Formats: sequence, C-alpha cells, structure tokens
Amino acid sequence: MEFKRGRYSWVLRPLLIIYDLAIINVLAYVFLNFNNQKLYFFSFEIFNNKNVLYFIYSIIFWLLSTHFLKFYKVYRYTSVLNILSLILKQFFVYTFLVYAFEGFFRSINIEVTVTLKYLSYSFIAISFVKLLSYYILKSIRVYLKGNLRNIVVIGGGESVNALKKIFQEKKELGYNIQAVFSNTHDENSSGSIEDSFNYLENNNDNIDEIYCSISDLSEKELNEYVRCANLNHCNIKFIPNTKKLITKRYKTDYYNYIPVLSIQEVALNNEVNKLFKRTFDIVFSILIIVFVLSWLSIVLFILIKLESKGPLYFKHKRTGINYKAFYCYKYRSLTTTQESKGTYVSQNDKRVTVIGKFIRRTSIDELPQFINVLKGEMSVVGPRPHMLTYTDDYSKKINKYNFIYRHNVKPGVTGLAQIKGYRGEIKRDKDIINRVKYDIFYIENWSLLLDLKIIGQTIINVVKGDDKAY
Repeated sequence: MEFKRGRYSWVLRPLLIIYDLAIINVLAYVFLNFNNQKLYFFSFEIFNNKNVLYFIYSIIFWLLSTHFLKFYKVYRYTSVLNILSLILKQFFVYTFLVYAFEGFFRSINIEVTVTLKYLSYSFIAISFVKLLSYYILKSIRVYLKGNLRNIVVIGGGESVNALKKIFQEKKELGYNIQAVFSNTHDENSSGSIEDSFNYLENNNDNIDEIYCSISDLSEKELNEYVRCANLNHCNIKFIPNTKKLITKRYKTDYYNYIPVLSIQEVALNNEVNKLFKRTFDIVFSILIIVFVLSWLSIVLFILIKLESKGPLYFKHKRTGINYKAFYCYKYRSLTTTQESKGTYVSQNDKRVTVIGKFIRRTSIDELPQFINVLKGEMSVVGPRPHMLTYTDDYSKKINKYNFIYRHNVKPGVTGLAQIKGYRGEIKRDKDIINRVKYDIFYIENWSLLLDLKIIGQTIINVVKGDDKAY
C-alpha cells in the first residue's frame, strides 16, 4: 500500500511529465515541422495543421508507453543503473512509435537521420533533467536534511541489521530511523515488539514507513501492523528472512542487496478498475434491494416472527479489507439473536429454525449483504469474509503472505472459492487452504467478465441446490 504523505513525488512527477511532453513536442516542431508535409490518409488530405496531429499522437503514446514501462516510477532507493535502463527502454519504444507515425503517413518525406537527431536531442534533454532531479533530491537529503522519511523498524535478525546499516550509512537515501523494536533485548532497541504498538499510536503523525521482519512476528501482530499503517496513512513493508520467501504477489524492491516486500497494488485496487467494479456493485446492489429485498423482507419478516422472537436481520462481525471489522447482514435463520464466538453453523444445528433451514439451503439468508455492498463494505464478488476469531485461527495454517494479500481487497457476497464448493463450515485444514487458493487466483486474475461468470455460476448452483450453506 503506497501513500504520498511527506513526499515530493506528487509535485515532481507531474512536473517531469509536463517537461518531457514539452521537450518532445517543441523539438518535433523545430526538427520535423510536419506542417511542411502533406499528410494523406488513403486519398484524403487530413489536418490543415499537421503539427496538431503529431502533438495529440505524441501525448497519448508517450503517456501510454511511460505507464507500461514505469518510466516515472523512480524512488529514493532506485539505482542510477535502473534509471539509465528506464531511459534506454523508453528511447527504443518511443523511437519505434515516431517512425511508426511517419510510416503510417507514407507521404511524409523526412530523412531518417533528421528524425534520429530529433529523438537524440529530446532524450538527452529528458535524461539530463531526470538525472539532475534525482541527484538534487539526494543532495537535499544529505546537506539540507530535507525530503526525509521517518521510519520504524520492527524485529531483528541478519536481514534487519543489514537494512538498518544501509539506512544509517547511506544518508542520500533519506531514511531517518525513529525507533527499533525487537524482542532480542538489543541495547539499541527502543523496546519490545509489544511496546511498538503504543509508540505507533502516540507518534502516528510522525511516521512515514513501518518495516516489519516477517519471521519475528505472529500473524496477529502482522495484521495489527497492517491495520495501523492503513489507519495512519503510512507505508508498511516486510523484510523476509530469506529470498525464498519472495512471491510475485508482493512488490520486491532491493535496498542494495536486501530484498524488501510491500503489498502489491492488485488489479482490483487500480483506480480505473475500482471505479468500474464499484459502479457495477452499486448498480447491481440497488437492483437487488429494489426488486428483491423490498418484498422478500416483508414476507420473511412475517414467517420468521411467527416461528421465533427476534429481529429480521442478524448482524455478525466479519473481517473486511485491510483487516477492518464490519457488521455483515443476513436474514436471521437461528433461534439465537447473538453470534457465538468462533462458531460456524453446522449441519443439523439445533439453533436453525424451520424457515431458517429453507433460507440457508437456498442462500436467501445472504441477500441482505447487498446492503453492505451498497455501503461500500463489501463487493458483489470477492473473497468471503471470515469471523474475526477464524481469521486469527486460519492465518496460522496459511502462508502469511497469502493471507495478508487476501485481505487487501473487499470481501464479496459470493466468490470463486464458493462456486468451487469451498464455503460454509470448515471441517478440515484442506478446506481453508483451498478457499484461500481460489481467493488468491481470483485477485490475481480479476476481470469484470470473471465477476459475471461467478455471479452466473452462483445462481446456477443455488437453483440446482448445489450451493449448501452448511
């Protein structure tokens, strides 16, 4: 999870983008001057002002190419070699795009050497400013003590000590270690891991990043750090004990030779995809609430009240995105009106009412969760939310990286694991392992079409009676 508090990148990157676009267009006017060319598409002459056409073309394809090559993704720990590599890749890609433009309009008569000269001057100017800004920021960190990142380090071990040494020796990186918490009773430690939670709570406005050693922390502690980072809008990064722990589900950055993991921006959390998915969730949930819940709630209210005392809806706490707890709604199917801690409803459960058996068998009891969807706490499709106690228990049986990754998206009313048969009561470790496996697959391969397929299969399963709730 990446936040921009205390950074200059939110200003610097847009300025660099504007500068680069200005360079490639101003120099195109100087060297290429398409207005002196006749641009034909088939037999029709197009654009009286030919430079406007290239201006539009250059902006669109420069932004697209830099996005896919991550040309502007330069961080304080990025090496000069990596920056030069980005410049070289962008040069070759944009060279291809410029020659493709000239080749598409065959009437353009500009010498190859002139175009190459234009590209060379452009990238010299772009590279100079890119590297200059990189070294200016380094100088500011060393000599002016500015652009610093205040960090807290949690845990000990060889990797942690090596990373601390890098932070302390390489002042140009601009990492300011505020505190170190470890259970090893190191003389340089600010306290135990347990003490760190009070420290973070009291100093949340002054912390930009939290570095956690995975091997030194329990799943519950890891979850708490993720929650703390999310609430306080700071970055959280993980230090693996060996390179074997590195997974594609996490973004891996190298601070010299030390691998550091951060939660990868998944497709579901991309701003454009979030907009599409949220729009779909709102429209779909409104349709269900208006055309189904509006009359079904009245019918079930009467039937449920006739059989047992209590409310129509049953509220139970579940783990949501970034481990944030929320109240999940269901039609009440039990005689009890309060959730039993850590207790799933099992087959032949005596608490289930007669009408409750029907609504659970048909999954009608899940429909009020579309209220949660409309509120933004859930999505129509996603990993199913667990009880808070089950989240703690299951995390001990699942790879820590996978379990944290699973909670980086909104839970869903239905999901890929559910249509594959992994839902309801957990009887074996294999059940929860497979459930998380399908959840991770869904997160990594999300698309709107996949959501529609899961919704369709859920409806088919319910109609066929294959989607048992127990």
